[in-house]
Amino acid sequence: MIKRYLLAIPLITQMICGVVAQQPSTSTIGPPPSPQRSSQQQPQKPADDDVVKITTNLVQVDAVVTDKDGKAVTDLKADEVQIFEDGKPQKITHFAYNVTGTESANRTGKPLATDKSNVVAPPLVPDRLTRESVQRTIAIVVDDLGLSFESISMLRRALKKFVAEQIQPGDLVAIIRTAGGAGALQQFTSDKRQLNAAIERVKFNLMGRADASAFSAIRPPDLKIPDEKESRAQTAENFREEVFSVGTLGTLRYVVTGLREMPGRKSVLLLSDGIKIFNPGDTSGTARVQEALESLTDLANRASVVIYTMDARGLPPLGLQAQDNVRMMSNAARSRDQLGLGRSVREVDQLMTIRRDSFYESQNGLNYLSQQTGGLAIRNTNNLSGGIQRVLEDQRGYYLIGYRPEESTFEDKSGRRKFHHLSLKVTRRGKYDVRMRNGFFGVSDEEIKPAQKTAAQRMLDVISSPFGSSDVHLQLTSLFANDATTGSFMRSLLHIDARDLTFKDGPNGTHECVFDVLAMTFGDNGVPVDYNGQTYTIQLPEAEYRRAMQQGMVYNVTVPIKKHGAYQFRMALRDTVTDRVGSVNQFIEVPDLGRNRLALSGLVLTGKTLNAGGANSSSTSGIDSEAGPAVRHFKQMMRLEYGFLIYHAGLDKASGKPQLTTQIRLFRDGKEVFAGNELPYDPTGQTDPGRLVVGGALDLGTDLQPGEYIFQIIVSDTLADKKYRVATQWMDFEISK
Repeated sequence: MIKRYLLAIPLITQMICGVVAQQPSTSTIGPPPSPQRSSQQQPQKPADDDVVKITTNLVQVDAVVTDKDGKAVTDLKADEVQIFEDGKPQKITHFAYNVTGTESANRTGKPLATDKSNVVAPPLVPDRLTRESVQRTIAIVVDDLGLSFESISMLRRALKKFVAEQIQPGDLVAIIRTAGGAGALQQFTSDKRQLNAAIERVKFNLMGRADASAFSAIRPPDLKIPDEKESRAQTAENFREEVFSVGTLGTLRYVVTGLREMPGRKSVLLLSDGIKIFNPGDTSGTARVQEALESLTDLANRASVVIYTMDARGLPPLGLQAQDNVRMMSNAARSRDQLGLGRSVREVDQLMTIRRDSFYESQNGLNYLSQQTGGLAIRNTNNLSGGIQRVLEDQRGYYLIGYRPEESTFEDKSGRRKFHHLSLKVTRRGKYDVRMRNGFFGVSDEEIKPAQKTAAQRMLDVISSPFGSSDVHLQLTSLFANDATTGSFMRSLLHIDARDLTFKDGPNGTHECVFDVLAMTFGDNGVPVDYNGQTYTIQLPEAEYRRAMQQGMVYNVTVPIKKHGAYQFRMALRDTVTDRVGSVNQFIEVPDLGRNRLALSGLVLTGKTLNAGGANSSSTSGIDSEAGPAVRHFKQMMRLEYGFLIYHAGLDKASGKPQLTTQIRLFRDGKEVFAGNELPYDPTGQTDPGRLVVGGALDLGTDLQPGEYIFQIIVSDTLADKKYRVATQWMDFEISK
């Protein structure tokens, strides 16, 4: 049985102020216990046969084989294929077919069914992925340096559909903009809220290489422009396009480098309006673009990354369009055209030919990237969602094939890297299409292995990774709030399992520990917006040391938020003696309070044991140390107390009071297990109508089985505009017996 109560305003105000209110950052020994260690098995190192590599002893590549109907062939044997290096057959020593995904449950592309009885959708709770649970790692790179205004509009709709309907369990996804700056690794997530926030940032870039339309409009010729000026203008335009093309490839290179150590079937989907390789009259620019392409494909092959490309222009008309402004004249009329504004039919036809040639040339760069890395080039289709689905389906499985290379493969006395071409032939009867990596440079992975990193660099790598490191067990709770004086901020509670730290004998009979803490806040494009690193030396007397071993420690940090939007808050802690590092991260969405719309603060959950007969304890001794806001591990027959703040509620003109209702819902495994009644909000005792304090409690009965739950609060404002009438917030917690 679940019973709901409303708490007295002073009690919940104390709870809110103690956790959500802005205070100086401190490191304290707190009452919450350390979370129970996971019963999952320790991460297993992948077997050598599961890793694509290029070494002096082994060359491994992955390949996709389809039949004449485009259906994947999954039952080939090693004696039914032949692999060639520079045209010479090689003896296959490793051969296996790896399955990396399941068939999409929504092949038709229709919206998934939703429960329309719920006005408010259930919380979008991300999967807690580990390296072992990742099936596919997908980087969707939106080339906003080269997307037209028209393409951006279609692309945003396709990406939203992809996030809502096509992501499967085990998918780790990032949506990265080429103009969005660095920050590839920290954008990989299974959190759909974070992905949707990234999609909202996809906008037309006025400084990019594309126009508002897919093509530059044809205009009447200018008045007597000298040939030299025309030549300079064309050269500048070619250079501009070359710079942006190389910039796009540079972003791809950064993403591929980040994917090198990622798990699962790794792929990049580049969404662009094209990359030109060849520019007439500019051989040096063409060489730079081609060199960047070759370097990128070699890096992708070594990192086992398949690059897919999609022309976001779809099926654009290649003839005359509405934005074209041409004035065609006959030869007789042109002889009387003193201003030179007219064009002959032949000149217009030549311009159309140039447009078509430019369009197909812009697809060559996309084709090259996919062909050289074993991916697909999706073009000439208006169904962008279907194109993304094709990419996902193509990653359901692949062959991993290895052979022992000759010594000459990695010997080159000239000092120049030789490119070795690879090809695969299916000897089974029938017609098959093989897609695999085109080749590699004669340099082994050992030769290009990065130098050993410092402790600071390793901490940066850990904090950038989408996977939390558990060498030191940590748990993070981050809450958004707003203060009338200091503005918006984020208060975070980091629970530390003290048993994972190294304590030595300190002065005066104390126990001493030294550890590094790094905290970073990332924007929705993965770029750091705030960071703080510090080394702490703590000395605990015997009693506090024993308490820390039993209950853990809580580290508090407050970060001011200057701008609304989506953020990731990440923390890493390193034990300086053992070099063990733990890391955690959390997604925070900061509402735009400047628009005076209904919004909620973070949700504080804590627990209290009940006296005999189920009565609430009135003393602080009733607070259960296992159910603090940093850990949120509750037991059956415990009282769960919650609190939050409501911002910008509408006020009745006559009474000056808000007209709000609140409702609670509990979810387990995505299913609703409890829905409370909508209760009217009582504003009695409130001192700030712009920041209303709300609190309540639930008695957790024995009918709630042990496990992980989601607590959701729904606030409705009858005085607000219908579009912005409802606001929600949620927090996870755990119930044990």
